[in-house]
Amino acid sequence: MNASPKPKFGMYWAAACGGCDISVLNIHEKILDFDANFEVVFWPLVMDAKCQDVEAMQDGEILLTLFNGAIRNAENEHMARLLRRKSKILVAFGSCACEGSVPALANLSRIHDVFSTAFTTLTTDPSEHGLPAAQVHVAEGELQLPALYPTVRTLEQVVRVDYFIPGCPPESHQVEAFVNWVVAVVNGQASLPEAGETLGGGISTVCHECPRQRDVKTIRAFKRIQHVLLDPNICILEQGVLCSGPATRDGCHALCPKAGSPCIGCYGPAEGVIDFGARLMTAVASVIESQDPEEIERILDGIPDPAGAFYRFNLAGSLLRASKLAAKG
Repeated sequence: MNASPKPKFGMYWAAACGGCDISVLNIHEKILDFDANFEVVFWPLVMDAKCQDVEAMQDGEILLTLFNGAIRNAENEHMARLLRRKSKILVAFGSCACEGSVPALANLSRIHDVFSTAFTTLTTDPSEHGLPAAQVHVAEGELQLPALYPTVRTLEQVVRVDYFIPGCPPESHQVEAFVNWVVAVVNGQASLPEAGETLGGGISTVCHECPRQRDVKTIRAFKRIQHVLLDPNICILEQGVLCSGPATRDGCHALCPKAGSPCIGCYGPAEGVIDFGARLMTAVASVIESQDPEEIERILDGIPDPAGAFYRFNLAGSLLRASKLAAKG
């Protein structure tokens, strides 16, 4: 009697840096549980698989797909819709898929300005090149490039997402816990959580996991971290260095603040937070030690790159999403 076929697994990399794929590989020998319990049918980073292979599958044939990366261009959207059809469970894996992350900061600029900055400013390539086009004629024929969209979108803004795993990238211990859970589900030892849940994250904030003392509230200026000798026992934000802990979902074990570095918000908004940037602005306002409007404005002017600081990981998933100029193309 033949053994039952193993369920199929896929992973895809859209507009992202590739760190999410590496975070899965970083679970070391635990990765062998995938091979023991799944048939890996599509994972471009680690195997030779083509889009046509996925297109030939039956709808819902893949049990689980981890989709990392935001939706920046036409190819990203095509693969998101294709993998949604072919997958029973589609997981937004990592900050870019969940919130848009750093690629979405381009939503503050027009697409023309993005191209112009990338292709007409100083370069190490001395040759002259024009702006890329969607169709290019080469000796072998016509080359088609994916059209770049005016704004970056999250995966959920394009297709239905079953679960979310935050992080830039998700921490290895969270990935390992997820692998253990999926294997248990496959073996009938666990059940699926309610659709739409965030896995690998808590329901509080990074501050809840951070051991530093809070409620000192002595901020008279904001400074860059390289200009401050931080007290290892006092809240980083309350020492005048912007820290995103008050607005960020816990689950990372506050690794950055424990190492003397501010939280940058990669686990996304804490449970119940509608807009990450607005929540962080509220936290910043609460620790400023001044009642003078002019002094408060001076203190806030010390925050470098406010848009990048408050929406580094969350712009596409925020209430703002994009500037008006960018949204118009």
